[in-house]
Amino acid sequence: MMRSQIRVRHIKPICLSNRPLIYLHSLRAVHLSSRHHAAAGLPRTPSPVQTASDMLSSRRPSPPNEISQASPPLARLPISSVIRSYLITRMSSSPPLLTLCFSILRLMLSSKSLLFSLDRNPILAKLLKSTFYAQFCIGETKEEVVRNTSVAERAKLGYDGIILEYSLEVLEGEGEEGKEVTEEQTRREVDHWLKGMMQSVEMAREGDFVGLKWSGIGRHALSLLKSNAPPTPLISTAIETVCFAAASKNISLLPGAEEESTNPGIEAWNRLLQRQFNTPAQGRAVLYTTYQCYLQAAPERIAAHLKDAKEHGYIAGVKLVRGAYLDTEKARGVPVWESWEGTNACYDGLAEAVLKREWTGFLAPYAPASTDAEKTFPEVNTVLATHNAASVRKVLKLRQQQALEQSLSPSSPPLPRLSYAQLQGMADEISLDLVASGQEKGVLDRPRVYKCMTWGTTTECLNYLLRRANENKDAMGRTVETRKAMGRELMRRMKAVMGLGA
Repeated sequence: MMRSQIRVRHIKPICLSNRPLIYLHSLRAVHLSSRHHAAAGLPRTPSPVQTASDMLSSRRPSPPNEISQASPPLARLPISSVIRSYLITRMSSSPPLLTLCFSILRLMLSSKSLLFSLDRNPILAKLLKSTFYAQFCIGETKEEVVRNTSVAERAKLGYDGIILEYSLEVLEGEGEEGKEVTEEQTRREVDHWLKGMMQSVEMAREGDFVGLKWSGIGRHALSLLKSNAPPTPLISTAIETVCFAAASKNISLLPGAEEESTNPGIEAWNRLLQRQFNTPAQGRAVLYTTYQCYLQAAPERIAAHLKDAKEHGYIAGVKLVRGAYLDTEKARGVPVWESWEGTNACYDGLAEAVLKREWTGFLAPYAPASTDAEKTFPEVNTVLATHNAASVRKVLKLRQQQALEQSLSPSSPPLPRLSYAQLQGMADEISLDLVASGQEKGVLDRPRVYKCMTWGTTTECLNYLLRRANENKDAMGRTVETRKAMGRELMRRMKAVMGLGA
């Protein structure tokens, strides 16, 4: 019997960029090898992007015929998405409007009145679904999700794949107080989570990711995570069922980081599962661990993860985010970087060390006695989940340099697997710039680009939508570039319709 305070909630996104993605030109003087270019006197140097694996290259859709290679990246978005993104980011720039919207969404979550209840007011539910829900979520039912993530829909945007995430999660300190969790309630919560996860794996396609929260398994799971205890046989069976299903379909799982009171337990569960599923025979990481880089402890914990992977011979799956619970953790006295610049430095430093497979920078204090990478550093698959254009630029430059070195040394090992991820409805200018970069001729290194798409009923996703509103409230300045990009795209389309040129 356990007591816990909970409420179903959803992930908070990584922070928005404070400037648009631009292509790198720092390697303009570099003469690329003849394998990729006919001559050194090219009119311009290709953008630094990644050549994907044969599997992803063969399945990545070609751009639709109606969108030329010369079109700006945002031309891929339907006009409804451009207008909606512009209006939402415009509202984010107005503190009074954003506060009002935030209050209304919270009222929808708790109200039982005819006017504000989503269950009792179909007009309100439809309005929410056509605005905020449509911006940040992908569908309420399996049929809707499958339709919205079809091959044709994916081809319009050109992403390598999606991160499909069921919206269910449980957080500490929210919900009804004093509620005891019976064995039957625990079983129902586990079954509910398992059903949603298996549906997610079923709807995802080969090469996609499926996002999840271990707290979504229920209040018993949350209690175990808080006490850093192993999962019960019931919970372990449910988790392994999902992992086996994902591995057999060539899908990877991305468990999210949560509040710091549960993160050590989450990482312990992930580590045991990675030992079991991220085998060299599998060829890639089936399961990842998410690290929040605003935490001062992030470098030490990643280092421990990498050492464990080397010791046990598995592929380390590392997902880097800036973090979702900064204000909460500060209030609880959790050590975090005191400035935004500190968080950025940690994020970029860890990304560089992992991609170089070197015990340098933020990993240096935790390096083993021998820093020989071949002997001490494991194979790593990395997901960079970021809406920060500066971080993307730095990694693109690094990967271009690595790809150039590899092209000049055919016997060198392949570059570590890397994927970029942004949330649906956010930072589309970054995501689509990455896609456009990868379609330039003669590229050495093409990025794998993914969009995280959350699914669930409008009511289930309401807390997820509140997180989106809350993030915009805390990061209004970082929505400016997205708003400007959408504004420019609207103006371009208006000029085209009026015959004034793009």
